Amino acid sequence: MNYVEGEPIRDTKAPAGPIEERWEKRKFGAKLVNPANKRKLNVIVVGTGLAGGSAAATLGELGYNVKSFCYQDTPRRAHSIAAQGGINAAKNYRGDGDSIHRLFYDTVKGGDFRARESNVYRLAQVSVNIIDQAVAQGVPFAREYGGLLDTRSFGGAQVSRTFYARGQTGQQLLLGAYQALERQIAAGTVEMFTRHEMLDLIIADGRARGVIVRDMVTGEIERHVADAVVLATGGYGNVFFLSTNAKGCNTTAIWRAHERGAYFANPCYTQIHPTCIPVSGEYQSKLTLMSESLRNDGRVWVPLRKGDDRAPGAIPEDERDYYLERIYPAFGNLVPRDIASRAAKNVCDEGRGVGPGGLGVYLDFRDAIGRLGRDAVEKKYGNLFEMYERITGENPYDVPMRIYPAVHYTMGGLWVDYDLQSTIPGLFVIGEANFSDHGANRLGASALMQGLADGYFVLPTTIGDYLAAGPYGEVDEEAVAAAEIAVRSKIDRLLAVNGTRTPDSFHRELGKLMWEYCGMERTEESLRKALERIPELREEFWRDVKVSGTAEELNQVLEKAGRVADFFDLAELMCLDALVRTESCGGHFRAESQDADGEALRDDETFAHVSAWEYSPKGEPVLHKEALEYEYVKMTQRSYK
Repeated sequence: MNYVEGEPIRDTKAPAGPIEERWEKRKFGAKLVNPANKRKLNVIVVGTGLAGGSAAATLGELGYNVKSFCYQDTPRRAHSIAAQGGINAAKNYRGDGDSIHRLFYDTVKGGDFRARESNVYRLAQVSVNIIDQAVAQGVPFAREYGGLLDTRSFGGAQVSRTFYARGQTGQQLLLGAYQALERQIAAGTVEMFTRHEMLDLIIADGRARGVIVRDMVTGEIERHVADAVVLATGGYGNVFFLSTNAKGCNTTAIWRAHERGAYFANPCYTQIHPTCIPVSGEYQSKLTLMSESLRNDGRVWVPLRKGDDRAPGAIPEDERDYYLERIYPAFGNLVPRDIASRAAKNVCDEGRGVGPGGLGVYLDFRDAIGRLGRDAVEKKYGNLFEMYERITGENPYDVPMRIYPAVHYTMGGLWVDYDLQSTIPGLFVIGEANFSDHGANRLGASALMQGLADGYFVLPTTIGDYLAAGPYGEVDEEAVAAAEIAVRSKIDRLLAVNGTRTPDSFHRELGKLMWEYCGMERTEESLRKALERIPELREEFWRDVKVSGTAEELNQVLEKAGRVADFFDLAELMCLDALVRTESCGGHFRAESQDADGEALRDDETFAHVSAWEYSPKGEPVLHKEALEYEYVKMTQRSYK
């Protein structure tokens, strides 16, 4: 796959001056919308997870007319409920040295110095407001004996800044946002469309003016127009087929926007989570995450001896290798996700892995139970232990958990400026659907933080600056019709193939290919193989996919086929981005670029930039580079030793 290099891109919305004053400066400089005028303005929000749900609720509260879309049967089923461990905030309730600046620094360093300073500092600033907002909504955060909010540690930090609700933090936060959203639905400021999937973006006069959606129950194609569109549709980890994502998670919404002119940034930055239940058979369709919070008290180890297949309780202490504690004594089991994942892969590659196929390591709570008592461990992690036992049939109070890395989160996404606006005017992108805050590796407990920061606090301010120039008038009928025709044409094309293979079979094959050639470790050879095979597999898909049923009914096979078709196109861009970036950084590990200790070796002189890809119908994407400049942190080789 060839590409061409275009003009550099720059974020023109981030203010200059002291970093701690930039967000306040931008808020004051943003144009305001008269309360009476807000009632004349319409906003579409696609997605009802933490980012989309909080954004729709807040925009409705401000007085805008909001249409909210999700493909689930209720907004509270968004995938944000799957986040277990916690949410970061620089409150420093523990008095252990945390601060806004430290959270900012940990996030930039954890992302391997591939994130913007301005965005990350704002995220750290806003984090303290999120906890107050959630507590006011009744989110049942864990509390200490005296009644104060409790916190725990997470990977990539040496302070305790993660607020949590046992192992259900995402669910409880989403219920808070859901209640706020339902209040606005009852008030009439938000109109809710469940079981609707966005299939295209309407562009008129160069602006995002609406969406084409399919009613997933009746099959009806609908048009909805507005003065601005917000995408909060999550990440694209399901391109790997096996991941911790819900099966419905996909890339269609952001890929449609990309095809319509929104740049796609850093698509190769995918996160491998080190704490997942290992694959148990070919029949699996997804993987289960065990919260990173377990690494607070659980110790990770493998046998010292290669091929040691004794039961874990039969392996004495001096024949165990607590490899994270050995290699990274300063951070131990709390190293960032990318480092913990690669370390697990390395010991398994050495033949010291445990469980079926040797693809697993132990996460052991024996010492924590002995130190704290079973009751204390159960209060912190009880529901996670119960979930593990239900899936594996093993009781983690008695035997260590077995874990192995798996695809979890995507740091790449649509390019946005400081205002969270894409390269298409009027199209705003929030949460995991954008690329903006995590660099090449997301710290644990920062996904919930970014989603709620964007939805509750950032977007409602910055979108107002754009809408102050509205309303933008009637939408050109030709533009709406063209988008609808494109949607119907693709559906008709999928139904017309009438081949022999299911969409799932193609998806599984693509996922294996991506995991093998563009997974935890990438090489020039593997990426070139992937770029040869993906077009062949895509061609076979369009020649032999079998989509049963019709478009005028509930048809989950049709839904899957459309999403898999988009995954083929995305996978190709991911591999190209990974091939072009010949350095290693964070979750992007090129085997050719590592230091003597096997750690990721960055090339700051060549690659200290965001890769923003412009879609080309001719099949030659255009690469625009946004230079990353650091004033407040010094780019150094990451060390957690």
